[in-house]
Amino acid sequence: MECKAQLLTHDDMSRALKRISHQIVEKNHGTEDLCLIGIKTRGVPLARRLSENIRVIEGSSIPVGELDITLYRDDLKQISKTPTVNGTDVPFSVEGKVVVLVDDVIFTGRTARAALDATLKLGRPSKIQLCALIDRGHSELPIKANFVGKNIPTSLDEVVSVKLIETDGENGVFLYQK
Repeated sequence: MECKAQLLTHDDMSRALKRISHQIVEKNHGTEDLCLIGIKTRGVPLARRLSENIRVIEGSSIPVGELDITLYRDDLKQISKTPTVNGTDVPFSVEGKVVVLVDDVIFTGRTARAALDATLKLGRPSKIQLCALIDRGHSELPIKANFVGKNIPTSLDEVVSVKLIETDGENGVFLYQK
């Protein structure tokens, strides 16, 4: 694939995540009963960064969980006969909580739908909100992120790649041509 452009630098990502952190606190009138659940893989470090930002802003720690949506995907049979499950780790109850699901890119909405199903298996939150660093359009389901770092209209023959220090050794968002 050919890299067409860098869409966000390290500093751009940092600013977007700080803005989203403020928006999460504002929309939820503080941090009471708030928790973040990162959708594996890159949603997890993003959720941790948001939690740290909120700790700095509000002075309170927000719990962070990790959600593996592999078994909830609607295309599971198309991907693999033996899918790799990396495990969900949500070491707190979601009952009555405001759960913010965090992912790197929202595209068709199918990952978000799978994450909703997986979250509801954990209990009954009072609210579920969706956060994505990048919304690239092309939703196939009636799902929209509550918090978005940047909207980037793309064509179907383009790929948006989020790179994080924690998983890729660098921070940045890149646009590739298939």
